Order: sequence, then C-alpha cells, then structure tokens
Amino acid sequence: MEPGNSNDPRQPGAGHARALEALIDFYVGSGADAWIDMDPVDAFALSARPAPRAVSAAAPSAGQAAPHGTTADPGRGGHAIPGSVPLPSEPARPAGPQEPTHHAVMPDDEAVAAARELASNAPTLDALREAVAAFNGCNLKMSAKSFVFAQGRPGARVMFMGGAPRREDDREGLPFVGPAGRLFDRMLGAVGLSRDAVCVTNLVPWRPPGDRKASPQEVEICKPFALRQIELVAPAVLVFLGGDPANALTGHPDGILRLRGKWLDVPLAGRTMKALATFHPDHLLRNPEQKRYAWRDLLALQAALAQSASD
Repeated sequence: MEPGNSNDPRQPGAGHARALEALIDFYVGSGADAWIDMDPVDAFALSARPAPRAVSAAAPSAGQAAPHGTTADPGRGGHAIPGSVPLPSEPARPAGPQEPTHHAVMPDDEAVAAARELASNAPTLDALREAVAAFNGCNLKMSAKSFVFAQGRPGARVMFMGGAPRREDDREGLPFVGPAGRLFDRMLGAVGLSRDAVCVTNLVPWRPPGDRKASPQEVEICKPFALRQIELVAPAVLVFLGGDPANALTGHPDGILRLRGKWLDVPLAGRTMKALATFHPDHLLRNPEQKRYAWRDLLALQAALAQSASD
C-alpha cells in the first residue's frame, strides 16, 4: 500500500492531524514548550506551600547518591531539580507580585492591591502602559506571547473594550486584528468612524491560553488597569464588546444576549459613566444572523455621539 493512502488504517486521518495540531497549539499557548521532567508538576500547588527548611547536609559529591526525593544536577553545582528541597547555597526568591518571576504565583489580595496602586499612580496612558507591562502579578503574562495594551489616544470620543486578546491579537501585539479585526473596522466605517478616531482595548491585556475566558481572579487583578484606562482616555461614549467587560465593570451578571443594546452604569473615581453593551466581532463571525442586532447598537452609538456633540 502506498504511503499516504487514506485507506491505510495505520495512517492518521485529517481529523486526527487537526486535533493534534490544536492540542500542540494549546500546549504552546499555555507555555508548555519544553520537556523538563517525566512527571507533571503543579506549579500552583508548589507556590502555595510554605517555604521548606534548608538542608544542612552538603550537596552529594561525585559517586554519592542524592537524598531521596531529589535529583542532583551536575551542571548546577548539585542543586536539586524544581520541586525538591533547595540547598543552603541557593538564594531564596523574593516574594510579592512586583518581583520578577518565571514561576506561577497564586492570585491573591496582594496582587489585586498592587494592581490598584499601580493604576492609581499612573498619570498618563503611556505611564500606565509601562507599569502594566512590568507587572508580574498575573499568571497570564507567563503564557502570552505579547502584551496587548490600548490602541488609541486620550481624548478619543469613543472607546471600545473587549474581554481579552485572541490568538491573532497575541501574535501581533495589537487589539482587534485578524478576521474579527477586519469585521470591527467595517463596523466602524458603517457609522463614519475609523481606528484613528477611536480607542480600542481589552479588560485583560494578556491572552488566556487556548482563548479561554479569563478566571474571576485574573479579571479582578486586571480590572484596575481597565478602569484607569477609561479615566485617562475620558471618552464621550464607552462601548463594551461582549459580556466579560460589561459583567466585570458594572456588576451585571447577565450574559451579552440580555445586556446588548442596554446602557449600563460604570462606577469610576468620583463619577459614573454610561456604557453601551453589544456583541464582540468574534461572536458575530460565529453567529452572523445576529449582525442585525449589532447594527441597531451601532445606530444607538451614532445617536449618542451626535447628542454629545450638541451638548
């Protein structure tokens, strides 16, 4: 039988190949790009453990067995592999979400408090961009390829906010690119707007692995950055693209099917801002029959802009 014959049971079909490609892409998106051990390690469980006591014995010499539960690494002076008890010569890692780290941390109140402080102290959008890019309190930063921040300028009359970057956004480092971005540009043009005239951003600046929804803890950590962006841009009209930013910033628990077309209250520092909820372009690509509802929302946006210009 010739190689590649589709009738050969030993040859994987196209469906198997696509499934394998999707699985590998998910692993790479999750940060699993290297083989480090025979057994999986739960980094979240390790970071939650109390700091272990240092071992008083010296590192095993050549020909001497390592203590049970550890594996000596000759290339690192006898240090144990990740997950084992550190030797006295290995300095302890500084704690806290603001310290540079290459391991997972548990999202907690400390990370949320650090995010709030960074956001409140940023006087400009550029300063906020630099502060968020250096922030290490959100684990999504470890798996994302790019940091995707707001695109636009302070003073833009309209600000659009999605939930989190998608695969194409993560690859380009820009919000709303790829097929969803092209549809978004056409939606803007339908009501006389363009990318140059608006500000676009996301609730979460890093892509969750596999384009999953950001967890409640990840949203809580990133929410101060999103609110500060709104304050610094100070748009006349805010538009939520999808239910995630609407739920996070207004407290409404309903999904986007119930929220779309409604004007919601967003509490900011010292004032309340109105925001219109509508469908994300990704949702419209999957559900083209709902574009007519998005068109109604765009007309409501156009009317709100006209009203704000006349006030």
